[in-house]
Amino acid sequence: MKDAKQFLQEANAVVPRISAADGIAKHGAGNSLFIDVRDSGDIAKSGTIAGALRIPRGFLEFAADENLPYFNASLSKDADIVLVCGAGGQAALAGKTLKEMGYQNVCNVGGISDWIAAGGKSEA
Repeated sequence: MKDAKQFLQEANAVVPRISAADGIAKHGAGNSLFIDVRDSGDIAKSGTIAGALRIPRGFLEFAADENLPYFNASLSKDADIVLVCGAGGQAALAGKTLKEMGYQNVCNVGGISDWIAAGGKSEA
């Protein structure tokens, strides 16, 4: 039986973790899709990356499946997707799920506090 540590190790093995500085550079270039996978209550407390989609991890599979009525049309399997969460764990797990669903270019920028501390643009 797997434990949380094993799930995170597997996710981190397939979803690259990038620094906040690298994420900020991607954000500035304007060619990446940023997704915050935290729930709305957590986002309300800290804000999120400016322009990021807000798709809770528990709803991600539904929003990412083009065969469902819940599909978020902003998602594309060939998009450069950058995930953020509270500390990086949820983003890693969500990234592994997206990769298993056929999304090719997925990375994890870690936690929103690192983003804000590095000077990344944010919004409420």
